[in-house]
Amino acid sequence: MRTRVVSLVPSLTEAVAVSVPGVLVGVTDWCSHPADLDVPRIGGTKNPKLDEILALAPDLVVANEEENREPDLTALREAGVEVLVTEVRNVPQAFGELARVLGACGAASRPRWLDEAEAAWSSLPPPERRTTAVVPIWRRPWMVLGRDTFAGDVLSRLGVDYLHATHPDRYPRVPVEELRAAAPDVVVLPDEPYRFTADDGPEAFPGLPCALVSGRHLTWYGPSLAEAPQALGEALRAAFR
Repeated sequence: MRTRVVSLVPSLTEAVAVSVPGVLVGVTDWCSHPADLDVPRIGGTKNPKLDEILALAPDLVVANEEENREPDLTALREAGVEVLVTEVRNVPQAFGELARVLGACGAASRPRWLDEAEAAWSSLPPPERRTTAVVPIWRRPWMVLGRDTFAGDVLSRLGVDYLHATHPDRYPRVPVEELRAAAPDVVVLPDEPYRFTADDGPEAFPGLPCALVSGRHLTWYGPSLAEAPQALGEALRAAFR
């Protein structure tokens, strides 16, 4: 059984913390859930402090191919640390990778929240209608969801067809004038990685409905998946009221 795990991915941190209590010995500065998690912070997802990680003597480091940089993961392996790297591009893949991570971290059994999350997504009713959207994830410069992303798959399963799903890039830079000219049914504005708010984002899209959504529900794969369909659905519906 693993007894010392470092997580470099906020959503995996939450999943491990609630499923295998006490096993985490280090997490990133961005690991905000559970709120009462009290373990050493070892830097960001893109700039972890490798010397501090090694000083914690972990049995395992859990990472993600998108959130973490390969040079950092290679350095950890070369230092003798086992690194488990996840790949999550859609909802079913998220469930498989979560089970793999929790097993590697020593979970004695499958956690209830994972069953509840799978049930929530497998029992989704067909959407009443399909909605077109642009999904900014950053501004200055403006960046949007492109092809082959977990968040894009989440939205698609909720009836949202985002207009850059076939773009060659996964997170393309698109001028805001082009986003407005695309005339989507709705603009989906998450609060991470860029923190869009009612006062920061909607004003760039006059005349277009804007849905302010939780980034944790849109982009995290962990316990939040159980409540994500309802939370995101409510936020999308609110944009049209």
